[in-house]
Amino acid sequence: MKSATKKKHPIDIYETLRGMINELEIIPGSRITEMQLAEYFNVSRTPVRAALQKLENEDLLTIKPKQGCFIRNIDLKKISQYYDVRVTLENMVLTEVSKNMNSKKLEILSSNWDPETCKYGDQVTSKLKQAEESFHLELANLSENSVLEGFIEDINQKIRCVRLQGWPDKKSVIDTYSEHHRICQLLLSGDLSTAQAEMTVHIRKSQAQANKLTLHQLFNKSNLIQFE
Repeated sequence: MKSATKKKHPIDIYETLRGMINELEIIPGSRITEMQLAEYFNVSRTPVRAALQKLENEDLLTIKPKQGCFIRNIDLKKISQYYDVRVTLENMVLTEVSKNMNSKKLEILSSNWDPETCKYGDQVTSKLKQAEESFHLELANLSENSVLEGFIEDINQKIRCVRLQGWPDKKSVIDTYSEHHRICQLLLSGDLSTAQAEMTVHIRKSQAQANKLTLHQLFNKSNLIQFE
């Protein structure tokens, strides 16, 4: 196990570990210890312990006294069920956005996803993956319902490991731009029901793609790190 090249601030340790878990860089179900992580990040065990406690609160790992920490396993069936819940939550978001219409911000969001410009690029990159997730979080923010926004953030976290695998081809990328753009345009025109129908199709397409993945495929696409 190679050590990190320089010391990291405690919040960076948390963010780095969170990213490593969500992007499947650490083997799901594997055991890690405070000592291993302290060595890896070249810090004392105190900031590592604080980061691990935050990650346990997010259900990304389980801390077992005198045994170590165990990284969350991937349950693809459960992830699919999260997509089912997401359909309802995202359509609730659209209802609230329609009620609390902020045309200026919605127009900006729509413009960002114009398929004619492809602001975030038309290739599958980390930038595009992050932007795709941010689209749904920005819509949730426009709902002006903090509780609903929190649920959307939680769902995104639960399914991130499969969403980060990206899209199968360039057409799927362009389709995502078009669907995001159309949802915004429908809301701006006051057509809530069609916007919700579009959102449902959009999420179900992502779910269908996620359902095709196997654990073997997920791990083959990941740069797995084994802490020993």
